[in-house]
Order: sequence, then C-alpha cells, then structure tokens
Amino acid sequence: MRKAFPLLAAFLLLFLPQTVFARDDQPQRDRSAGASEPYEEGEIVGAVSDFFDITTEGAAKVVERTFSRFGRPNAYIAGEEGSGAFVFGLRYGKGVLYRKSHEPMTVYWQGPSIGFDVGGNVSKCFTLVYDLPDSDAIFQRFPGIEGTYYFVAGIGVNYQQNGDIILAPMRTGLGLRAGVNAGYLAYSRERNWLPL
Repeated sequence: MRKAFPLLAAFLLLFLPQTVFARDDQPQRDRSAGASEPYEEGEIVGAVSDFFDITTEGAAKVVERTFSRFGRPNAYIAGEEGSGAFVFGLRYGKGVLYRKSHEPMTVYWQGPSIGFDVGGNVSKCFTLVYDLPDSDAIFQRFPGIEGTYYFVAGIGVNYQQNGDIILAPMRTGLGLRAGVNAGYLAYSRERNWLPL
C-alpha cells in the first residue's frame, strides 16, 4: 500500500491541479443566471422520481441537499453506467443531456481512477449540471473524488467540477464496490473505449 501513495499523489497532481472542489463552507453563488433557463426544484424532483422509480418524497430528499448547496441546475443527464476497480478502475456510461428549449443530446462518459478501491457495479445515473454555458461545454474532463459520497434514500451523490461547471451525479444500482479513489470522467459525443 505504501507504493500506492506516490502513484495517487502523482495522478492527483497531473489531472486535478486547476480544479477547486466545491465545499460546504463556500458561499453559494447564484447559479440560476446561466446561458439557459434553469430547472425548478419540483421539475427535478419529478424527473428523479420517475428515473429512479422512487417516491416523490425520497426524490425530494436527494434533490433538496444539492439545491441547497448549488441552487438550480440549467441541465441534467439521465443514463446508465458500469464500473470496476482493483486499485486502478474504469467507468463507462451513456445518457441523454437535457436542457430547456434545446433538443436532447446523447452523451458518453468514461474515465480512469486510482485509489484504495475494489469491486464493480452497474448503476443508473442522474447528473445535475450547473453553469453549463452551452451543450458542447459538457465535452471535457471533470475531476472528482469518489470518496466524497453522501447517501440519501439509497442514492449516492458526489461532485465533480471543471472551472465554473459543476456536476452532481446521483447513482443507485447493483454491485459491490468499496473504497476511496480519485479520477475523472471525460464526456464525449461518441463512445471512447480508451478512457482519456
């Protein structure tokens, strides 16, 4: 395990240097002023409830915490993904990006991770997107630390950020995966089997 610490540190220095992760003690910005009309909390609660097939009350608990932290998102992605890890991990997903007054757009994501992590899972993933200036801006890398999960109503949530754009993926699924890892997800127009 001692040999893994330098690898993890090197990975973080290479891929996460310009990212400032959103923290609970940072003041909330007005994220409702974006390039497209933001979604109201009730709209997202309904979409999350339908997508995960959970009660509206359960969906409201999940959405409430993210809304209180970041405000209203101006996009979201609904899709599915699979991941696996044994120290080094991979994640692949496919979904649809939704923005008000815009055509839905298919997106893919893939990414590597490194850490103290083992197992695999298949998940449904509903991602709230904040400060997306236009649909093409999703096509970049979003670093994140998977150990930052919190769980509400059986759904895990973590945060990823690149510049002003913040993603809040909500996941629920089947499998067994435990540990903490650091990595990124790269969003693309087409499936990339190499997670770069």
